Amino acid sequence: MSGASNRARCGVALGTPPAGAPGDLLGPLALALEARVARRTARPARDCPEARLELVFAAEALEPDERARLLDAAAERVLPVRPGALTRAVFAARTLSELARELAGARPLLAAWEAYRAARPAPRVLGILNVTPDSFSDGGRWLAPPLAIAQGQALCAEGADLLDVGGESTRPGAEPVAAEVELARVLPVVTALAPHTTLSIDTTKARVAEAALAAGARIVNDVSGACREPEILARVAAHGAGVILMHARGTPRDMQHAPHYDDVVREVAAHLRARAAAAWQAGIEPSGIALDPGLGFGKDLAHNLALLRALPELTSLGFPLVVGLSRKRFLGALTGEERPERRDHATAAGVALAHARGAALHRVHDVRAARAALALARALEEQD
Repeated sequence: MSGASNRARCGVALGTPPAGAPGDLLGPLALALEARVARRTARPARDCPEARLELVFAAEALEPDERARLLDAAAERVLPVRPGALTRAVFAARTLSELARELAGARPLLAAWEAYRAARPAPRVLGILNVTPDSFSDGGRWLAPPLAIAQGQALCAEGADLLDVGGESTRPGAEPVAAEVELARVLPVVTALAPHTTLSIDTTKARVAEAALAAGARIVNDVSGACREPEILARVAAHGAGVILMHARGTPRDMQHAPHYDDVVREVAAHLRARAAAAWQAGIEPSGIALDPGLGFGKDLAHNLALLRALPELTSLGFPLVVGLSRKRFLGALTGEERPERRDHATAAGVALAHARGAALHRVHDVRAARAALALARALEEQD
């Protein structure tokens, strides 16, 4: 797979432990198998029904009961396939043996998967730091670098694990800004805060990503899923950084103009799966890839709720999920709160519910409230 031979070790793990997590094992496994299916059939695996067997091992790789347990787990959790779809082999025995050797044996994967299910990693909070004049919630409040730096320090003091610094608004109807403007806004903030905390740069521009990574950012959060400037993935890989890839329909300027899906969950999952594959092929370590369903980005209320309900299915993609519902307009539609800053109570409830459904990272404005919600959610889990 291109990029694998010169893949730099990722210096940041997004939401999961560096060993035993789906982002390290199950996601890459699925991608490797899809690539093999595509090579053997000259068609993408999703277009080849007889090749929907996403986890296959040589007969000698697993004892029969171990194989059955892993395939059952795969059908239920690892990938969005029907339980009966993993019962028949579609590869020749020679290919299966080769595959088992490539994956360094199946028993470690099975053990890691069961360990991950037994000890779910703690959630992480990504504090939002908008260095913009026009963000929907706090536009202009932190535009001056000294104010933004002080706000970043305050978010860390409240318990943020990471900070997400953005210099271009992505609110519905927002106009794009030039890279020079974006850089002037974010670089002083990134340079000041990077030595003290893990920073994500919220951008779709490869030039901005490169400069921010050079200044100390360790993650690129691309709301376009690296679709607008695909070369951004090579920049991330070169720095050994992490990436958050989001699903968005359209651009901020037009994304809320009557968004339509035939099946929003299926379409978002397919898009995220493809973007994860692109990141992996570009050389980004799997432990540094996280996926975001993009609540509010080309989705109406029903779409957003459907995606929140389907978070367990989206975790089956094999990479940590980022959920960014903080102060979003759909929360206002549900609660009647027109002012974004008055939606923090609904945000906290959404954070707890998203965590219960499998979200690993929570992108929020009010870090303290999110921390409190997650503390309760985690305490309830310990009692189960």
